[in-house]
Amino acid sequence: MDYQNFLRLEFYSLPVNVALARVAVAAFAAQLNYTVSELDDIKGAVSEAVSNAIIHGYEGAPDQLVKVVAVIRENELEIVVEDSGKGIGNVEEVLRPGFSTAKDRLGLGFSFIGSFMDTADVQSAPGRGTRVIMTKKAAHRNDADPH
Repeated sequence: MDYQNFLRLEFYSLPVNVALARVAVAAFAAQLNYTVSELDDIKGAVSEAVSNAIIHGYEGAPDQLVKVVAVIRENELEIVVEDSGKGIGNVEEVLRPGFSTAKDRLGLGFSFIGSFMDTADVQSAPGRGTRVIMTKKAAHRNDADPH
C-alpha cells in the first residue's frame, strides 16, 4: 500500500502568514528524506506562491483566504497553493522571467518556484483565482514512524 499523508491550511491573506505556510509545509515535508537544502527549496517555493497570492491575487487585501494543501504520496511531495483572487489573464506571459504586474517587483517568483521544485504548474482564469501546483521527489521514503 502507498504511504500517504496530507496537510491542509487556510489563512487570511496577511503577509505574516507567508512564514506560517513555509514553516508548516517544511515541517510536514520533513517526513520524507529531504536534505536541508531541499527543505530550503520547498520553503522558498511556498513563500513565492503564497506571496503571489497575497500581493497579486488579492492585491494586498488582508481579509481573503489563501489555501495550501500538501500531500505526500510514496516519495513525492505535492503542494497546491490556491487563491480566489483576480486571476491571471495570460499565464504564459507571467511565467516569463522578469515579467511583473507590480513595478516594484522583479518578476522572478514563478522562475524561482520552477527552479526550486521538480515540477510547477500554474492554473488561472481572470476573476476566478490562481492555483499553483508544485511537486518534489525525495530520494526515498523515511520509514520511521514518528509515534
